[in-house]
Amino acid sequence: MLVMTFNLRFANPNDGLNAWEFRKDLVVNLIRRHAPDLLATQEGTLPMLRFLEAELPDYLPLTAQRLVDETCQYPTIFYRAGRFTVQESREFWLSLTPQVHRSLNWGSAFPRMATYGLFREAGSTETFYFINTHLDHVSPEARLQGARMIRDFFIPLGRPLILGGDFNEPPDAPVYQELVRDQGPFCDTWRSVHPPGEEGTTQHSFNGEPRGARIDWILVTPPFRVRRVAIVTDQWDNRYPSDHFPYEVEVDLLI
Repeated sequence: MLVMTFNLRFANPNDGLNAWEFRKDLVVNLIRRHAPDLLATQEGTLPMLRFLEAELPDYLPLTAQRLVDETCQYPTIFYRAGRFTVQESREFWLSLTPQVHRSLNWGSAFPRMATYGLFREAGSTETFYFINTHLDHVSPEARLQGARMIRDFFIPLGRPLILGGDFNEPPDAPVYQELVRDQGPFCDTWRSVHPPGEEGTTQHSFNGEPRGARIDWILVTPPFRVRRVAIVTDQWDNRYPSDHFPYEVEVDLLI
């Protein structure tokens, strides 16, 4: 199955010619071109998400569990209709009161969330959790505590996991070490394919010139096997769908 994480960049009118209205069709074109089976988006506001739902009829948004709030930028899961059944879906806020709407702690600049579903692929008896999150861009402590919440909630469930999102930290920083290294047992899909020292970048300034670090990740647990990974740099006449490059991974669930 093909899994993609894609920070859409919120609808900021200060982006000028890169505002959502001028690039929303590029987002749809990219998704249609790559046709992920599972898609994790970040920074989507309700009008943005409704546009994607209308323009991507092959996909269903995993939002039935959601308290709708026009003020939120939601991490949202889209999945291919007909390919999966969803046995459970929920979301929680990355705070000391995870069921309190828009709650935040640890100096987080914005309320942050994890959203997830328990999926079963057609023809398979195995289930797995697909999780999408967007950690805070300001507070290192909020990122670390959010990562711990996700790890401590999902690992004891004993199911295979795919965790995608914008983690707002480079590999080897504290969040990465919390999830991948000492505390595990997540595997970094990028590093499972690329040799040590061969890194990529998932950010740019709407111009395609890489900047910063690889902050958009897809992590998996056994028995997922990684077949292929790619940072997606598609553009149309030097116009880019977002200021993040999507990141996609092809995985098999070995049973």
